[in-house]
Amino acid sequence: MKSLNQLMLGSKAAVIVVDVQNDYCHPEGALPRAGCDVSGVAKMMPQLYKLLHSARELNVPIIFIQTLHERATDSDAWTTRSSGRSAHVCRRGSWGAEFYEITPEADDIIVNKHRYSAFVNTRLDSVLKTLKIETLIMTGVSTNVCVESTARDGFMLDYHIVLAADACASYSQTAHDMTLENIEGYFGKVSEVAQLIDIWMDKKTEEPVRPKSAAQPAIG
Repeated sequence: MKSLNQLMLGSKAAVIVVDVQNDYCHPEGALPRAGCDVSGVAKMMPQLYKLLHSARELNVPIIFIQTLHERATDSDAWTTRSSGRSAHVCRRGSWGAEFYEITPEADDIIVNKHRYSAFVNTRLDSVLKTLKIETLIMTGVSTNVCVESTARDGFMLDYHIVLAADACASYSQTAHDMTLENIEGYFGKVSEVAQLIDIWMDKKTEEPVRPKSAAQPAIG
């Protein structure tokens, strides 16, 4: 398996931000109101901000995954998941489906999904192939459900997987830790945001500064 440096630098990477939406993350969202513990979200958000800032500085593509549910995609099997607790989560056009404390910028990409995995019946694979992406840097919520489902399917489709452990959150620490162990053991690499940024920054400082062209006007 390739080293973390090779995955971050030797192949084209993209940051995948999974389901950072009000119903999953906000204290007044549908899942927190149903009893889910979102304390892990508060811990992950500063790290996610740092990762996104560095990605934008280095022109690393950022793809926001947004769950949207509606009657057209509500199968019987799907609406009865989690004993029906999740039936009213992230309904199309609702406040709960809006992004939580992050706003995609003009150059970012949004992919809508209707199941746990962002690869199931979406355009994600086509977008990644168009951008010639080889490595997926996984972030978001919840670590053990939608993030892991997307990471697993990405690996099965021959993408390299890097899970940013402290830019992901679950509703229990045990579930979060189980996914870290599972990804590291079978599906990719697990790292913290600081290490990923250090790899990018080390590469950036190695790049020579290009001299200005003689024809280029000075900027006052």
